[in-house]
Amino acid sequence: MNNYFELVIDINPSISDIVSDICFSNFDCEGVILAEETYKDLEMVSTTEGELKAFLTINPGKPAIARILTENRNLLIERGFREEELGSWVFTITEKENQDWSKKWKEKWDVTHVSDRITIVPSWIEYKQKHSDEIIITLDPGCAFGTGTHSTTQLCMRAIEKYVKAGDSVADIGMGSGILAICAKKFGAGYVYGCDNDEMVIDVAKENAAKNNVETVFELNTADKVKQEFDFVCANILHNVLAEIMGDLKALIKNGGLIVLSGILDDKKEIVLNAVKAHSLKVVEETHLNQWTAIIAERT
Repeated sequence: MNNYFELVIDINPSISDIVSDICFSNFDCEGVILAEETYKDLEMVSTTEGELKAFLTINPGKPAIARILTENRNLLIERGFREEELGSWVFTITEKENQDWSKKWKEKWDVTHVSDRITIVPSWIEYKQKHSDEIIITLDPGCAFGTGTHSTTQLCMRAIEKYVKAGDSVADIGMGSGILAICAKKFGAGYVYGCDNDEMVIDVAKENAAKNNVETVFELNTADKVKQEFDFVCANILHNVLAEIMGDLKALIKNGGLIVLSGILDDKKEIVLNAVKAHSLKVVEETHLNQWTAIIAERT
């Protein structure tokens, strides 16, 4: 079998999902590891937290990698991120002997308990339901942005658990792996729609929906072009993008409907809150996990 290439990027762990998405969108990337931890006698003795490790099938070359990372890093800085929020993005790329690396990176993923009721299970792990109310979502981590492990995704899923009612229509804007749409469907939503502007994730999201035996509609689209209204809307996107498209997001919400806005670092929440206020949406709740904030708002 062919060798593979290990791309290691020094980052701030809080933006690991963003950098993962950049890797999947720009490189022949088959999987990522966000942190490797070594334990001895139940105590962690080492960690690679702060390094994102991506497994590539093709080496694009250091100049191409540097150009792509620099362009995307500068774009994030233009959108309001500080240097310390991003990390250095210094990188190395190393050719590795193929030791069935597709299994090697999978060893680093485990079951994620998002709440007492929501559990994310990698598709290759056998898992038995713990109680009758437990919602199990089966995914292939690494195949698309949104694997359920990041705080922003978990905040959205908790909002779905709390606010989505049986029969509700739900939209997932910027759906990535489709995890939020799948979660909503498993909590009893009726019609569930998801869209993304990245063509590569559409088939992945459909495959994940099929794995979970749920019926959803996924398509290549953006919020401004969706002409439906929904009872509940999920938007797990960067804070600056949320602020820019708040009017388009509001148009998707039925009167009396709700939206969960996530992907917001704690110290960036005022940017989103100002946009919420400017579009006459009513804040229902703010939730927090690690360094991240989610805002649940109502169209009144």
